[in-house]
Amino acid sequence: MNEQIKDIGIRLAAMREDCDITAEEMAEKLGVDIDTYKAYEKGELDFSFSFIYNAAEILGIDVLELISGDAPTISMCCMVKKDQGYSVHREEQYDYKHLAYTFRNKKAEPFLVTSSPDDKPPVMHGHEGQEFNYVLSGKMRFYIGDISYELSKGDSIYFDASVPHAEKALGDKPVKFIAVVIK
Repeated sequence: MNEQIKDIGIRLAAMREDCDITAEEMAEKLGVDIDTYKAYEKGELDFSFSFIYNAAEILGIDVLELISGDAPTISMCCMVKKDQGYSVHREEQYDYKHLAYTFRNKKAEPFLVTSSPDDKPPVMHGHEGQEFNYVLSGKMRFYIGDISYELSKGDSIYFDASVPHAEKALGDKPVKFIAVVIK
């Protein structure tokens, strides 16, 4: 597992303890078994964005604080230059760039997501709120509940994020899309 995943696990454990929440209580609130939860805290399992989002909500912190250890500091505006968002590397096929990482008290979490094609089945996750995805390049299959859609450049989808969902790159090139999670 990469160092960023291990660091997130360490922060998760420390912040959970600071909130006087047991590992068992946190696992229950996140809907995972205790062994899986402990593996997350040890940095042995990769996090889905949904897991990080839900954990941050439970802990009453910003997603970026859990991901990076830094609390956002700006409340008027946040400008991010091309390819300069805060990077989160999940698994080999996902790269997230947080596009408002310095903005405090966000009502939405905007990300530039790049996903590479692979042969693995999609892993469905859900989280509170709503989400908007807009495809910038490539193609992807978007799964939600029992249905799926093929999306290409210029296509978008807005959905209830509590319904388990996943995205999967199609073809032989990565898909790049904007994902905005709305609290």
